Amino acid sequence: MHLDAIHHIAIIVSDYAVSRAFYVDKLGFSVVRENYRPEKRDWKLDLKVNDNTELEIFAPQNPPKRPSYPEACGLRHLAFHVPDVRQTVKELDAMGIACEPIRLDEFTQRRMTFFFDPDGLPLELHE
Repeated sequence: MHLDAIHHIAIIVSDYAVSRAFYVDKLGFSVVRENYRPEKRDWKLDLKVNDNTELEIFAPQNPPKRPSYPEACGLRHLAFHVPDVRQTVKELDAMGIACEPIRLDEFTQRRMTFFFDPDGLPLELHE
């Protein structure tokens, strides 16, 4: 078996328009596919992260709230590699997106921080 890359990561959002604006207009991911699925009464939005990876967004009607603390089993957070965490934090701040204080990852000794999507999903920046 040879699993050589992550093809996509799927998340569920509560408000399609708000999440689309966040991920496309603010974070800058480009739309690969965007479809309304009438049989499921939801939107499915595929965004390009890089040449190999997509972020798949599902927007059903009335999804249950995301558990937070204590953390539940399942996806904990999404982490994005950036060349300069400080610069990316400045760019997010200019868009009104708050970040936690920058700190060093205790294992990699690289700068990192977290911010949150409109549904509270933790998103990490990591150098």
